[in-house]
Amino acid sequence: MRVHLLCRLLLSGIAASFLVPAPAAASSPELIGLEHELNMLVAARPGEYGIAALDLRDGSIVAVNGGISFPMASTVKLAIAATYLAEVDQRQRSLDELISGRSAAKLLELMIVRSDNYATDQLLAAVGGPGAVQQWLSSRNITGMRVDRTIAQLLRERGHLADSKDVATPVAMVALLSRLDSGTVLTAQSRAFLFELMRRCQTGTRRIRALLPAGTLVEDKTGTLDGITNDVGFITMPDGRRVAVAVFARGGRDRQPVIAEVSRVIYDRFADSTRNALAMFMRMR
Repeated sequence: MRVHLLCRLLLSGIAASFLVPAPAAASSPELIGLEHELNMLVAARPGEYGIAALDLRDGSIVAVNGGISFPMASTVKLAIAATYLAEVDQRQRSLDELISGRSAAKLLELMIVRSDNYATDQLLAAVGGPGAVQQWLSSRNITGMRVDRTIAQLLRERGHLADSKDVATPVAMVALLSRLDSGTVLTAQSRAFLFELMRRCQTGTRRIRALLPAGTLVEDKTGTLDGITNDVGFITMPDGRRVAVAVFARGGRDRQPVIAEVSRVIYDRFADSTRNALAMFMRMR
């Protein structure tokens, strides 16, 4: 009886992730223990954290403050890159296109690998500004994320901790990552190009990557503002499964080490062979 009840709960949680545009903010039943562990970890640290991790193989998700909006900072650059690459896929643009004297491919590299703000705003202008990126997100049913300003405008304004512009929920961010990975919004060629840039990200060595086992494949994009520290992307587990992760942090101090700790806890739970075997058993019943 207990096994059948758990099975129904698990299947309902997985099914729910396919019935809505973004995964539900509640954690999947088999990941409630991980949710509690993450809650305890961040509760002992100053500041506020938003966390989501989505298993791209089976749709299970864990979230802490998953439905609360946080400033995206430079993690918004993934949405900008996706908007441009979607136009490349539609043959409206090219990676060889010159924008202010540099190729689009080079600007994308600078934006993702080095988080270059000037390159970002050049690409943003090329696709039609923040409204065009927002339209791309809306047309793909990616909700819980809003793009309002150029990077130059964002940096000129203050009050980022309480910002209501250029924000996303952790669950919305992993939904975007999931769509990018799924092949439903970008071609295989564009996905490979973007993920290769994320793999080379130079700005996040002390965040998601910091405490993971040597050799773990991480493709990520960081975001940083006064009082804001973020990192989002993909972690590949030893068995090949990919997990989309978003960790947003605001206020407090020592945010980078906490993001590293959160990421290691997520890695250990999703990489656990016992958990994976149980999940597969429950799906087969």
